[in-house]
Order: sequence, then C-alpha cells, then structure tokens
Amino acid sequence: MDSAAYLASQLARVFARSLLQRANRLGFSPGQFPILLELWSEDGLTQKQLLERVDIEQATMANTLSRMERDGLVERRPHPTDKRAQLIFLTEKAAAMEAEAIEAATAVDSDVLRDFRNFERELLLEYIRRILNNAKPL
Repeated sequence: MDSAAYLASQLARVFARSLLQRANRLGFSPGQFPILLELWSEDGLTQKQLLERVDIEQATMANTLSRMERDGLVERRPHPTDKRAQLIFLTEKAAAMEAEAIEAATAVDSDVLRDFRNFERELLLEYIRRILNNAKPL
C-alpha cells in the first residue's frame, strides 16, 4: 500500500468502474471518453491529432474509433488537402450527449472525492498533473 504505482492502478480501476456504469447508460465506454472530450472541444481532428492529445497507442486509437463509428458516435470524412488523412467528426448522437457525459464524469469525481475539502481536492489534482507530467518522457 506504499507504492504509488499500485495505488494509482487501484484508483484508475475505481474511476473506470464508476464511469462505466454511468457511461453505459449514455451509450459510450470510459475508453471513448477522452476522445469524446477532445472532439467536443474541437470537432474535425485527424486521427494523428487525437493520438497526440489523448496519448494512447495507434492500434488502440484505431480500434476505439472503429467501435465509435460502429456505435454511431463519430464519422470519418476525407481530409480536404491530405489524401492520406481523414477527419473525425462527432455525430449528432455524440454531440447531444456532451452535457450528460460530463455530468456523469463530474458525479464520479464527487462520489470518489466526497470527503475531501476543496483545498485537498485541488492539491490532489495538482499532484496528479505533476505525476502525469513527470511520466511523459517515460
């Protein structure tokens, strides 16, 4: 219980399990949530841009986007100037679920961090950001 790596993996499972329950009701999976967040922020990104922003493996991104396309969450369109690239756009279905999906993720945070005071929550978030920043070159 003194290992940050072990505790982080346990925490990730708790968050994923809690988000899974809420996400399934809305029609997406927790693994799709980071991609949805990026596309809600800026629709029409290339797969390469999504890879850089979400920081997952190419194969994982390709599989996730295929599932999202199958489930009616995204559509691929030809890039206007690069014949090799496609742009990824949200469907109306995915665009319509933004507020509820973000509310679901916020509810997970609230549930898991319910006993934290505001300054403790802010410190935790800052520490997590620092850890993630330290992990980037690894």
